[in-house]
Amino acid sequence: MQSPAEDLAGFLDRASTLAILTGAGVSTASGIPDYRDRDGNSKVRTPIQFQEFVGSYRMRQRYWARSSVGWQRFSGAEPNDAHLALAELESLGRIDTLITQNVDGLHRAAGSRKIIHLHGDLAGVTCLQCDQRLPRREFQQRLQKANAAWHAQVFAVRPDGDAELAEDNIDEFVVPDCEDCGGMLKPDVVLFGENVPRQRVADATSAVARSDALLILGSSLMVFSGFRFARQAFELGRPIAIVNQGRTRADDLATLKIEADCTKILPALV
Repeated sequence: MQSPAEDLAGFLDRASTLAILTGAGVSTASGIPDYRDRDGNSKVRTPIQFQEFVGSYRMRQRYWARSSVGWQRFSGAEPNDAHLALAELESLGRIDTLITQNVDGLHRAAGSRKIIHLHGDLAGVTCLQCDQRLPRREFQQRLQKANAAWHAQVFAVRPDGDAELAEDNIDEFVVPDCEDCGGMLKPDVVLFGENVPRQRVADATSAVARSDALLILGSSLMVFSGFRFARQAFELGRPIAIVNQGRTRADDLATLKIEADCTKILPALV
């Protein structure tokens, strides 16, 4: 009987070009919590919606207060063995494109270069008025300077640089505006209720179409922005392999489904 790594190696041997889609399960070993349990159910209440963020200063206070605390841990995360294995597979010429739903930048830090950041990257902040972009580490310094006397009671670390805080002093948190135009600053990520940029979707769709197979890693695919690529590959007749600890929305579309930790199976595969 073959091991899961051998099954996956056989799948890859039948594909000369490979598109990869990664989700939160690839980064949990780096200390970044994921959103869903093994059944695909959300572990956390609904994150802030885009319309809430742009429509309410109070909601922006809440977002940036939580993020200013969560960023301190999030930004210190380092690539794990799964990220490093995928960078090695790319260097071996096995990967056409890596499409990631993650906003942690760990694939890039591990050495992958052919990446589409489907939901953006928390390492950047963008002005919604003048489109100026600045590094998050720079904005973090501005947040800390503007709130030097502000302190938070932290209850839990949440996914994607979020933290659960006591709500009683969020009204005191100061959110700086764009230094160039005075506009509203937003994390350079796709918030819930916000559309993924069309060109980004088009680039990912093209990558799946020109690849011989799709490998999905650490994603339940419960969010349509990722599931669409599994459906596309299936409709094109491309084989699909899924490595995930738990149920996914595309289990019935998969050629191969492996219940395993990505940090264990990918290094063995390489």
